[in-house]
Amino acid sequence: MQRPGGQSQFSVRTRTPHTRQELLRRILDAVAEDPSANHTLAAMARRAGVSARHLTRLFHDDMATTPARYVEQVRMEAAQAMLEGGDDPMASVAHRTGFGSPESLRRAFTRNLGVTPGAYRARFRSTNAARAGDGN
Repeated sequence: MQRPGGQSQFSVRTRTPHTRQELLRRILDAVAEDPSANHTLAAMARRAGVSARHLTRLFHDDMATTPARYVEQVRMEAAQAMLEGGDDPMASVAHRTGFGSPESLRRAFTRNLGVTPGAYRARFRSTNAARAGDGN
């Protein structure tokens, strides 16, 4: 999920340190492939075949974050892409990115970006409209 040209890189995967832990890589890949899936700590630990405590330790040691924070970052990235590139209703964006409800999506956007999803979409569109007006 790398942006072309000189655009800023926002992808969680491009900013995530490389891990040598194969089971952690599998978990990271699963989250990135389907952000809307069940990625609770218990579910991820079960898929990895380790305890929740051990998985939390791996995330802390190798990723310098928590499993929940990583999942939220991936879901935020997916939601941002949907809002930037489409007109899907907020309920659909929330469901397809794993937030579950428009309210959960709104809370995550406000906590992480300081704006609501609707304001994010509007801001992104106004930026694109201004660029289109410049002839670029």
